[in-house]
Amino acid sequence: MEFKQLRSFVEVVHRGGFTQAAQTLHISQSAVSKQVAQLEHDLGMALLDRHGSQLHLTDAGKIVLARGEAMLRLRQELHNELDDLGQLARGELRLGLPLLGSDALFAGLFAEYRRRYPNITVQLLEGGSLNVEHAVRSGELELGGSLTPTTPGFECQPFCNEPLDALLPVAHPLATAGSINLGQLADTPFLLYQRSFVLNDRLLAACQAYGFTPKEGGRSGQADFLAALVAAGQGVVLLPRVVARGLERPGVVRVTLSEPSNLRWDIAFIWRQGAYLSRAAQAWLALLRERPQPL
Repeated sequence: MEFKQLRSFVEVVHRGGFTQAAQTLHISQSAVSKQVAQLEHDLGMALLDRHGSQLHLTDAGKIVLARGEAMLRLRQELHNELDDLGQLARGELRLGLPLLGSDALFAGLFAEYRRRYPNITVQLLEGGSLNVEHAVRSGELELGGSLTPTTPGFECQPFCNEPLDALLPVAHPLATAGSINLGQLADTPFLLYQRSFVLNDRLLAACQAYGFTPKEGGRSGQADFLAALVAAGQGVVLLPRVVARGLERPGVVRVTLSEPSNLRWDIAFIWRQGAYLSRAAQAWLALLRERPQPL
């Protein structure tokens, strides 16, 4: 049994004859007759009583008509839903964003995505890179913003590559310096991030390369709170420049970190290697490519 056979049969019944059905379907009358006859053959039962010029449904024909109409309707609904997906008229995006810098980098992009695709449901998770990587690997997230992973199993699209700036208390001896290197901060307590932030590991490795292990002055995943701790004289925090610029306030000074030049915040959007990306995910990646990188 094929859908075209069902369609011909349903149209014959609805239009009251083979000629009228052929006109509706834009095929020959003989083709309609053959398809209905083949449907009866496949089912092993007569569906139409053809006495004279009038057509009457048999008991089997009544059942096939009802079921056939339902099957054709479901088939059309399936095509409509797939067309909607193709046009992004519906769907879901499971997206992870970094806690650090999301307001500066992604608020506008997120709003633009919702404006373009209002019927896409976005399930959002925020966290450090380790948490985002885990969620992508497990399938909880389809896409995640993370520091460019060094572990295998991911594909990625780069988004930004920011230098780090230091936020210092206004009374710090280096507060008036134009720029500093990491080694000059060896005696200053460091305000670090939550343990799920890969940036911690990069920062600690860079400090060790300068011959010191930083003294920890506190931890948080909230940039505003870290800046408040700096203003309270609790230590120094290194932040991506795009984030640090927005946190300058009374009691806090932003100083350029000139060395090491390779200590950077390189955010990419990652997905599982070889995974199928939904149209909703592809649209998010395309939107990111439209935007110039932050200065």
